[in-house]
Amino acid sequence: MSKGGNGEFAGRNTKRRRKVYRWLSKRWKRRKLKLKDRFDPLEGAPQAKAIVLEKIVLEQKQPHSGLIKCVKCQLLKNGKVVSAFAPRDKAITFIDEHDEITIAGLGGSQRGQMGSIPGVRYKIVAVNDADLQMLRKGRKEKPKR
Repeated sequence: MSKGGNGEFAGRNTKRRRKVYRWLSKRWKRRKLKLKDRFDPLEGAPQAKAIVLEKIVLEQKQPHSGLIKCVKCQLLKNGKVVSAFAPRDKAITFIDEHDEITIAGLGGSQRGQMGSIPGVRYKIVAVNDADLQMLRKGRKEKPKR
């Protein structure tokens, strides 16, 4: 491709160059190849309901040290199994196996994990339709299912 920008077909060259360089942009590439629609377990939704399969404890990635409390859960809408993080102190104590939880994205960059949590892309928002932070603070009691 020519580098000149003032010839008779400069517009065509600029357009063609723009097309080539656009594929280097991660956001644009993901959108064009529809990667979110294809591989997102939540299928584009901001939140989803799931059933808790088991509680798991993960170690943080370097350079941090500590144990992260997570759960393995199965989404109701499509049966996919994902892991979700229980945010803040003692939050995991309000979550039991076979509870129905609501999960949302964790907010890592480019739909990825957050910080030093290995491979976890979702956080728990509610347990049995009761807000997890309210349960933690003692303002609500966990409903029996």
